[in-house]
Amino acid sequence: MSKPDKIKIGLLGLGTVGSGVYKLIEKQKDEFYKKAGADVEIVKILVHNMDKKREGVDPELLTDNWRDIIDNDEIQLIIEVMGGIEPARTMILEALHAGKNVVSANKDLIAEHGKELLDAAEERGVDFLFEAAVAGGIPIIRPLKQCLAANEIDEVIGIMNGTTNYILTKMFEDNMDFEEALAKATELGYAEADPTADIEGLDAGRKAAILASIAFHSRVVFKNVYTEGITKISAKDIAYAKEFGDVIKLLGVAHNTEEGIEVGVYPMMISQNHPLASVRDSFNAVFVHGDAVGDVMFYGRGAGEFPTASAVVGDVIDVVRDTQYHCTGRISCTCYRTTPVKDFKNVKNKFFLRMQVDNKPGVLASIAMVFGVHKVSITKVMQKEACESDGVAELVIVTEAVKEYQMLDSMEHLKDMETIREISSVIREY
Repeated sequence: MSKPDKIKIGLLGLGTVGSGVYKLIEKQKDEFYKKAGADVEIVKILVHNMDKKREGVDPELLTDNWRDIIDNDEIQLIIEVMGGIEPARTMILEALHAGKNVVSANKDLIAEHGKELLDAAEERGVDFLFEAAVAGGIPIIRPLKQCLAANEIDEVIGIMNGTTNYILTKMFEDNMDFEEALAKATELGYAEADPTADIEGLDAGRKAAILASIAFHSRVVFKNVYTEGITKISAKDIAYAKEFGDVIKLLGVAHNTEEGIEVGVYPMMISQNHPLASVRDSFNAVFVHGDAVGDVMFYGRGAGEFPTASAVVGDVIDVVRDTQYHCTGRISCTCYRTTPVKDFKNVKNKFFLRMQVDNKPGVLASIAMVFGVHKVSITKVMQKEACESDGVAELVIVTEAVKEYQMLDSMEHLKDMETIREISSVIREY
């Protein structure tokens, strides 16, 4: 069978990532034949606003009509960088059913509808690749599916959102409070005008769902992921972390256990000796444990125009190679198991608690009794900053690993006690 000299591409979206993809393909166009065995050419770009001026892009390439791309039989590859669920889902499915290969960076879509898209690709024997959907320019999906395929992976944990990592870094290193660090992140363009998806853990939750599905070979969707953000982390929590030799990071945490898959995103205190603790500013990292390889970590830029474009164009090169050798669709869905996802209430974690209590005899004993009733073991107790004027002391308690429901029940019980003025922080420990 003959090999095509050129692969023609339709690009969906010309925002930050789309522009990066266009520029990177243009920059690499003289290298493509040597790297992949064929040249590539973007022949159509779907945009929302045809009147918007786009410097460096031939206006003849632009269209606001999807039919100009899907009905063009010469286009063999679609790159989707629009984001959102619809119309991206409908367009990708239509492209796959038409026998076109697809590369996507759409974490929202893949975390919800990945199985449907991968099944459609498998049915037609085409590639559906999405390396850029998790951790920007960091290679992680392909390593999990290929390089580490010989392993039984039992743990994937990572810093999967650069915005929150930047904020927590500034709080830790520069003693900023949360609002000040968020404002700085917004000023530098790390945080969107509406930062909810980042600071509430939703963005990282979608990435955690994708990684857990691939690592453990069983379908995990976004609604399975417990998510908790960083908005309640205070300067005092950061100070205690330093005192304990820890840092606080927003982590995506996934474990494959005998009872089922555990998956969540939440702030955690992690030892400064752990490799993830040194990941600063807007960088991301994913830490993986496999039975054969042991511990491995993937580190780099988790977002941005060119880091994300790097992953997209890497997938494009893979598709071109597969097309050359007529082996598209060779790696499709790898979720061949049906492992249940554990109810998060039954997941075990260690906890750090900070509370304001009446500064008088018997309070600590009554708190210890509540924890005893709910079978929560205490490993450390500290009392600081007793204020004589209002009779309030700050109490810090660290627990052994207990099930989430045991801690939840304990919190409800403590809130009913008159001697507890406030439960200021509840943070998990790795």
